[in-house]
Amino acid sequence: MNTAKKKQLEGAGWVVGDTAHFLQLSEEESRLLELKLALSNGLRELRERKGLTQATLALRIGSSQSRVAKMEAGEASVSLDLIVRSLLALGATTAEIASLIKRAGARRAA
Repeated sequence: MNTAKKKQLEGAGWVVGDTAHFLQLSEEESRLLELKLALSNGLRELRERKGLTQATLALRIGSSQSRVAKMEAGEASVSLDLIVRSLLALGATTAEIASLIKRAGARRAA
């Protein structure tokens, strides 16, 4: 949001913040959420680049299509372990996974 718009809203009595502020997340919780979302988005992008369906990926990892959909959505019930194992099952290298993690850090710095 640009500065002028923010000042206008605050002048009208609105509180301007981000998702972490609204959800009252600690710094660690906010960073973990961003990390999980970066990996989840990376999983979807890689699966689509490989031309695979969620069902096909599910078969590869011994899971269900709905679980893959939850992974790609960054659902809270999905562990980071499962997301990383799924990335590896798609052939992601550790360098590619590290790049996804860096993406979360870059978003935070912006």
